[in-house]
Amino acid sequence: MATPLLSLDKAHLAYGDRVLLNGVDLRLAPRARIALVGRNGAGKSTLLQVLAGRLKLDGGDRVAAPRARSAYLEQTPTFDEAVAARDWLGRADAEAPDGLPAHIVEATLTEVDLGGDSPARLLSGGQQRRLALARALALNPDVLLLDEPTNHLDIDTILWLQDRVIAFPGAVVAISHDRAFLDAVADRCWWLDRGRLVDLQVPFRELEEAITAELERQAQAAAKLDQRIAAETRWSREGLTARRKRNQGRLRRLEAMRKERAQRRPLPGVTRLEATAAPGAGTLVVEAEDISKSFGGQLVVPTFSTRILKGDRVGIVGRNGAGKSTLLGLLTGQLAPDEGMVRRGTGLEVAWYEQDRSSIDPAATPWEVLCPEGGDRVPLPTGPRHVVGYLKDFLFDEAQIRTPCRALSGGERNRLLLARILARPSNLLVLDEPTNDLDIETLDVLTGMLADYAGTLLVVSHDRDFLDRTVTSTLAFEPDGRLVDYAGGYSDMLAQRQATASEQAARPSAKPVGKRNFTTPGKEQRRREREALKAEREVERLHAEIARIEELLADGSLFVREPDRATGLAKALDELQRREVCAAQHWLELAEALDRD
Repeated sequence: MATPLLSLDKAHLAYGDRVLLNGVDLRLAPRARIALVGRNGAGKSTLLQVLAGRLKLDGGDRVAAPRARSAYLEQTPTFDEAVAARDWLGRADAEAPDGLPAHIVEATLTEVDLGGDSPARLLSGGQQRRLALARALALNPDVLLLDEPTNHLDIDTILWLQDRVIAFPGAVVAISHDRAFLDAVADRCWWLDRGRLVDLQVPFRELEEAITAELERQAQAAAKLDQRIAAETRWSREGLTARRKRNQGRLRRLEAMRKERAQRRPLPGVTRLEATAAPGAGTLVVEAEDISKSFGGQLVVPTFSTRILKGDRVGIVGRNGAGKSTLLGLLTGQLAPDEGMVRRGTGLEVAWYEQDRSSIDPAATPWEVLCPEGGDRVPLPTGPRHVVGYLKDFLFDEAQIRTPCRALSGGERNRLLLARILARPSNLLVLDEPTNDLDIETLDVLTGMLADYAGTLLVVSHDRDFLDRTVTSTLAFEPDGRLVDYAGGYSDMLAQRQATASEQAARPSAKPVGKRNFTTPGKEQRRREREALKAEREVERLHAEIARIEELLADGSLFVREPDRATGLAKALDELQRREVCAAQHWLELAEALDRD
């Protein structure tokens, strides 16, 4: 067996009463590809900092192989405003005592498409992320420790990073919410859960099944321990005085088992996300015809037309700076187009999830964020609830509820933002990069909530898997400057792009397409085809969600264990079945109209 590059033995670390690492043992082998998974707040970032040598343990040992070098990408790198990108990249520090050679610095800046003279602190979030990644890779370490490396990156840059990590010759440990990224780069999963690290020994795509099996194993072990304690306790009470002298060892073992049980930490709760659709919106949500937008003489949103109807789930993708946020502003009425017309439906109630969390005051507590006018009740569509109970649904404990938001992790602040926007009814939900910093389990719950949401969804995201599971159409800012409407999610978009490229290659003399509108016969036909495909995808999505809920309800014990959840699922099933019938009818009408044409 190869000598590990890094190892921890009986590692222990706590902040006050909060134990993050409780006797953790691990060995990081050369060329290992590890996905470090666990809930927000479980201590994943803390563990990476320990591995990087940036945090000292309260107990236990960290051992690094001789001459093994590590590079650590922190979740939120800090930049000095006075330092240029070139100087920040080539600086000398503990990871590179002599700094980086000038030729490596220049080659790296070229690879990540950054100018070296710009102040590092004034770069955009995506540019800062590329700069920090460039630094970690340019160090050419033996161990690459990545904390949410895909945050703020566009899909093209994520694919570049994915290829670089796959080709990296050293060991990699990555924390990420991006399923597609982890599925491509990780062949083994470490699960940090309630202070313990479990090596699941499976690739990322088998994570859910492995966690379920591990929880079952832990439950069985706990039950056996309880049985042994009960048996030993009965023994200790029967003739205790006569046996005490010759059975001290057995009594000590009983006391040790009781201590082990006392240290058993309860399973974490389940995030509860539910969005209530506000009534009153009509069928039309947004119709945009030949709109465009420029800033400072530069075209940001090219001439474009689209129609968004009630219940549509629209993803928006493109490179950083392509104009995605500007397009959201045009569609929602925050910005006026330079040309063209935007018509919005009546009765729209918009809930907006912003990616920078700027609306959350870092000095305020979660309690104050949800009750800004004072009091202890959160007004919900289903009736007011006590703020503590509501925040516990989002996995906040009572200490965090009264702690300033600046002390929360990025994922915890995202959960707080979700709690606030879901507290009010809406019929148009706008999500701008909602997946950043969320743990995978919360992402799964969010995806399920969006499947049940009866309103319309607009989502900007670089998370390919999230888009595939969430949206039924995709607006893509293409590299050639066009804005194109595709049916389906990200994978569907790629397939249609490839088909279009093949058609154009077969017809090299074809003339470029002009402005889109709703009256040109050929374009009207293509629009109907897209609507039909979108309707078909919606039927498939509803059918899959119905099958998922039916499988859950097939477990009759659910009504005993979680009666409220079972009742809610039964109601959701009725609503989904009704919507499936309507969606199927709509799809058949569109398909028949296409056949007649």
